[in-house]
Amino acid sequence: MAAGRIDMAAVEASLRDLQAEFPRINEFLQSPRDHLDDEVIFNLLAGYAFVDDVVSEGIDLLALGNLKHLLELNTIVLCGPDPAARRLNARHMAATAEHFWDTDGGGVRDIVEWHDRNRGESVWQRAAGVYIRILSEPQLYIEGNHRTGALVMSYLLVQAGQPPFVLTVENARGYFDPSTLITKTRKASLGMLFRMPKIRKSFAEYLKRHVDEKHLRRADDGRGEEPAAATASFG
Repeated sequence: MAAGRIDMAAVEASLRDLQAEFPRINEFLQSPRDHLDDEVIFNLLAGYAFVDDVVSEGIDLLALGNLKHLLELNTIVLCGPDPAARRLNARHMAATAEHFWDTDGGGVRDIVEWHDRNRGESVWQRAAGVYIRILSEPQLYIEGNHRTGALVMSYLLVQAGQPPFVLTVENARGYFDPSTLITKTRKASLGMLFRMPKIRKSFAEYLKRHVDEKHLRRADDGRGEEPAAATASFG
């Protein structure tokens, strides 16, 4: 199935609905999350726009030579596209880059090697597996692993012609509670060896059920170009 383009207006509408309901959802999560403020939403939208551009340009995020784009995706999640915000966070960005490239038993090499070994799996299994490798200890990034992981999953899904994964009011609890379990598991542990295949299968099925066609514009869907207001903020 050919890749489409992310419908940024639909993604923003879903995230804004989630933002309004998130205080209520947070009450039922095993581990409550930080509030989804406007900056978080803005940066996530910038991340989806980045994913959309990467897919449209045919860039393989998990290929050697392109891995810097995975680091950029985390920077967008945390700082947005604003150069001034990046200058203010330069030390954190440098620490994140060192962690990303050089962490023993983790880092980006672990993600790439896992994905290369599993290229024959369905996109649902690969997206779930990469997400698990990002979140499990040691995590790929110092901060923002959940949000960046959701965007990396979206990249894999859209590249394969599926809609991106977008957090919504309906799917948030099913996303956060398994993620809490994943973050408490080390990559090189017996828990990863014995529990994670089952969790990966379950999470892959969750992704299948909770992506939504409204978040993807296909070439033949008749919706035309994205409204200018939906993407103007991202240059």
